[in-house]
Amino acid sequence: MFSLVPLTESAVEEIVEWRYDPPYHFYDVDADPEEYAEFVDSKTWDDKFAVEDDSGDVVGFFTFDSSGDAITVGLGMRPEWTGEGLGAEFVTTGLEFAAAAYDCDRFELAVASFNERARSVYEAVGFETVETFEQETNGGAYEFVRMRRD
Repeated sequence: MFSLVPLTESAVEEIVEWRYDPPYHFYDVDADPEEYAEFVDSKTWDDKFAVEDDSGDVVGFFTFDSSGDAITVGLGMRPEWTGEGLGAEFVTTGLEFAAAAYDCDRFELAVASFNERARSVYEAVGFETVETFEQETNGGAYEFVRMRRD
């Protein structure tokens, strides 16, 4: 149902327009100016991918950082697709892609502590909490949970 493809300018233009309902508006791409600037900079797209559904519509994105001992995963799903029971398949598709592309099957990600919906999806696909920490983003300091899957 999902496939990862190289990120394109048209996909980025679409993704930055997505608006999540509160409290998930925290994840709007333009909520943090620094993160927004990096996301729209085509020089950073080597490890960023759009996710398309069977009809070729952009329904999400993944970012992968393979500079550590685990692949650090970032992701987002089109707002109207969230909460529809597709999270586990979406995340699994991205992890399978990354495992093949980067020859690594150890993954890490960070999620805002309040986002129980996402945390339950990550736990369902094998992630475990390794720490809680504060991170500066979106104009303030917020509590995040780091999760890992070996």
